[in-house]
This record gives sequence, C-alpha cells and structure tokens, in this order.
Amino acid sequence: MTSKLTRDKAYALLRKYNKEPFHIQHALTVEGVLRWYAKELGYEEEEEYWAITGLLHDIDFELYPEEHCIKAPELLKDGGVGDDMIYSICSHGYGICSEQEPKHEMEKVLFAADELTGLIWSAALMRPSKSCMDMELKSLKKKFKDKKFAAGCSRDVIRTGAERLGWELDELMEKTLQAMRSCEAEVAQFMASYEA
Repeated sequence: MTSKLTRDKAYALLRKYNKEPFHIQHALTVEGVLRWYAKELGYEEEEEYWAITGLLHDIDFELYPEEHCIKAPELLKDGGVGDDMIYSICSHGYGICSEQEPKHEMEKVLFAADELTGLIWSAALMRPSKSCMDMELKSLKKKFKDKKFAAGCSRDVIRTGAERLGWELDELMEKTLQAMRSCEAEVAQFMASYEA
C-alpha cells in the first residue's frame, strides 16, 4: 500500500474542508497514532500510507456531518486520493455510516483507535498535566466504564474494534495510549501555532 499523495498535499486537502482546531487536532492525532501502529505492527514500508489515511479519515465530517463517509469519496477523489485509500478511509465508519468493512490490519486499527483517541484525549484534558504522558491504563479504564464521560465516544465501536483485531480491550487501550504519547508533543506544538 502506497499513497499517491505526499503528506503536504494530504494536509492541504484536509485544510480545504477543515478549519476547526478540534478537527485538525483530531486528524493530526490519528495520523500520529497510525504512524506509530504501522511501525509497531511491522508495516514500516507502509507507514506513510497508514499516516495519511489517519490524517484524512474525517475529511468530510466538519462540513458534512450528516453525510460522513458518504461525501468523503467525492472530496478525496477530487483531491487525487487513490481508490484503495478511499476504501480504507470509509471503512472506519463501518456499521455506522459506511458499508465498507475494515479488512486490512490498518483499516481495523483505524476503526478501533479512532474513537479511542477521542476518549483518551478527553481523559487527558481532565488531568492536571492536560497530557496522556502520565496517564495509566487503570485511569483510562475507569473513564471507559463511565458511560457519561465523553459520551460521544462509542464504547461499542472500541470493543468491536479490539475484537476485529483479535486483541483484548486492555491491549488496544495500552497500545493506543502509547501511540498517542508518541505524537502528543508534536501535535501540541503544531496546534500552538495553528491558525484557522
């Protein structure tokens, strides 16, 4: 799997449809998380493809929330994204807003980690450090069990994602926490200078 787009072109495409700092930060976080997972799971040669898929996964969400994963193929195709990446991106909404099932390991990771990054980020904001660097798995599990906390992050999707990967929920949480730690400083530095 190789990307037809450079990272710079992918970011320009993201910015064409996304301006809100929240959406940009989420895109950058998922990019970093997928980059970490590519290396962790032995897909170093595909690292850029994984990362760009993560960067662009919510391309249509800010402007077309009611058409999430439905509008994406058109926007991505217009931006020069290949059909394989379009499929990968749309598969993260499987069973919610897309009929495209995650098949490749990267697609399963994106499906599983996307919602979880939101939960981890929300939990990090509640900490004195405002960081996930010092967050422990038990603390994250506590937040996961509290259905009122970050209620928009679907626990069912996270659980299903772990199952699709053949992992225990704890393994998915621990790995995604490590992945978020790997890119937190870089994302924070970028967002400090970000202008909508």
